[in-house]
Amino acid sequence: AQRPAPKRTGSRLMVVGTEKPTDVFFRDVVKFIGPTDVLVINNTKVIKARLGGFKDTGGAVEVLVERVDEPNVALCHARASKPLKAGRVVHIEDQTLEVLSRGDELYRIRFPIDVFVFLERYGHVPLPPYIDRADDPDDEERYQTVYRSVPGAVAAPTAGLHFDEALLGAIRERGTAIVPVTLHVGAGTFQPVRVDAMNQHFLHAERYRISPASRRVIDQCRGRVIAVGTTVVRALESAARTGNDCGETRLFIRPGFRFGSVDALITNFHLPRSTLLMLVSAFIGNSRMRQAYSAAIERGYRFYSYGDAMFCERADV
Repeated sequence: AQRPAPKRTGSRLMVVGTEKPTDVFFRDVVKFIGPTDVLVINNTKVIKARLGGFKDTGGAVEVLVERVDEPNVALCHARASKPLKAGRVVHIEDQTLEVLSRGDELYRIRFPIDVFVFLERYGHVPLPPYIDRADDPDDEERYQTVYRSVPGAVAAPTAGLHFDEALLGAIRERGTAIVPVTLHVGAGTFQPVRVDAMNQHFLHAERYRISPASRRVIDQCRGRVIAVGTTVVRALESAARTGNDCGETRLFIRPGFRFGSVDALITNFHLPRSTLLMLVSAFIGNSRMRQAYSAAIERGYRFYSYGDAMFCERADV
């Protein structure tokens, strides 16, 4: 899907259980969430992380901020005709960025002012690479969840894009607790697995935090813990494995993983050979995942970030 559905809750939702997948609209998700369940959302906010500029020589440079390291320093991806060297500058309109150093994949770049302020002023929405168009004003709202509050992501937690305030209110009216966690989604979320041995795939670190208030509600859950998106799954399962509710995670969830924190998952339809698809396969089983994706293709579902969604119960596989 190159653009979102006209209304957030107007997307389609495939319900994947033990029987044949069924089709509803996303606004009907409230029927599948009970009063004793806890719905866990990711409140990260997508920053306008993409910058277009040029070098002193006039050559074009595209900078994508991966994470803010200090108030005016960020770790960034950069695309240019040749790798940028330390000491070089990048011109963004009438502003100048300085390349401080280069790591294996990321550049450390100094900004003239606070990075978040700079990006809000000069940046563009970092649409996924498979959306073949420039960003426009609609993306500034629709490539964000309605509950975003903590800036830091360079990709949206896409399962959350389907919720609006009215739907969240209807879920709360049923007695369901809705609690936030934060995981700042990195650009690595779009990277395909390029190695045949999955244990050789390197996953980039992403920062997460589960507040004490959210932790209490999750731990006291008498029903199911329902994760809105793969990012919530990674945050909760990372915390369960490490015992830390705040930190960085490189957790690669793939078939064979034993889940300990999440009972149901709301997620979009993902790219082939992606770590996100492998997480879904681990969660519902490979045969159910293949059945769901085949049905989605046959029934004309929209795929990827601006596409439709699925509601999955965890399989004990």
